[in-house]
Amino acid sequence: MSLPPSVIYLDNNATTQTDPAVVEAMLPYLTFRYGNPSSPYALGKESARAIQVAREQVAALLKCEAGEIIFTSSGTESTNAAIMSAIAADPDRKHVVTTRVEHSATLKTCEMLAKRGYEITWLGVNSQGQVNPEDVEKALRSDTALLSVMWANNETGTLFPIKDLIEIARQKGVYFHTDAVQAIGKIPIALDTLGIQFLSLSGHKLHCPKGVGALYVNKKTRFIPFMTGGSQENNRRGGTENVALIVALGKACELARERMEIEDEKILHIRNTFESSLLSSVFDIKINGDLQNRLPNTTNVTFPGIDSEALLMLLDEKQICCSAGSACTSGSHAASHVLKAMGISDAQARASLRFSFSHLNTETEIQHVVEQITVLVKKIRKHTV
Repeated sequence: MSLPPSVIYLDNNATTQTDPAVVEAMLPYLTFRYGNPSSPYALGKESARAIQVAREQVAALLKCEAGEIIFTSSGTESTNAAIMSAIAADPDRKHVVTTRVEHSATLKTCEMLAKRGYEITWLGVNSQGQVNPEDVEKALRSDTALLSVMWANNETGTLFPIKDLIEIARQKGVYFHTDAVQAIGKIPIALDTLGIQFLSLSGHKLHCPKGVGALYVNKKTRFIPFMTGGSQENNRRGGTENVALIVALGKACELARERMEIEDEKILHIRNTFESSLLSSVFDIKINGDLQNRLPNTTNVTFPGIDSEALLMLLDEKQICCSAGSACTSGSHAASHVLKAMGISDAQARASLRFSFSHLNTETEIQHVVEQITVLVKKIRKHTV
């Protein structure tokens, strides 16, 4: 079952529509293939084999070894597990370096560590949302336990210079973690050539159901479990595995690997069509972020003179879905911490919307959305003059 024909969904950085092939792959493990993968008999072994296949599918997308993949409940859990493992690996290292534009999974964890006595260095970004590698190098110290920088920003789509940052961390002898939740399936990633320690991903950002994620841990990296209990995940994550969702994640990664080049070309065309049409139809707007180094599916737009929440509600009435920022911070009415870190004023940040596309979007939808936005922005500006 797909979305109702009248709904136009442009919030794919918040979540994605589950691919029918992913649903088909997971259904048997919600019905007759219900064995516990830790059980010794055939029904249990069948589930264990399905998990191993999924592990290999995820590893193939990331170009790493299957044994380096740990299944989790979410990108947030994966990020927490990576950070907590890094600081536990060397208790004498009480310093963590990250950026001010990270997802709340990283921000809140680092804020919690600060309350426990850890020193956190919060790196700023420039007006394009980019971090300066020289600032990163200066921030790393002999007592730094971890450098954590997202691969791609969830609000602007800005791609960070991950390869440069990994090399800086390597030279300094510091563990490196990246929250790659938004990047996975949208850009090629080859972990076998990077020498990274940790990478987080989430299934529901690549057309898989919510409730499953994965953590990559380099086989040469010491890992201290965040969740203890049974011997599941090779003693790295206790708790009976959610076989159906793990199978779903594996299938989603397989599809992403097969379709990435073709789909990304289509998505990039859709996004560029949206931006060019919007810029020619709506007066005095600005695209935020690094326009040269950006995910192919993301547009963050400031509409001066409007309130993003008001525009969101009006678009929702037209059955058009987008967002005012990260889904994890919606409802707070606070200006985006990402845009503010880029030097954008509170007023401008509160006048900004994020549109994120997928291969399911069409040019017809895009033209309709641009027409609706044009009318609604003029209407709001007229009543606020």
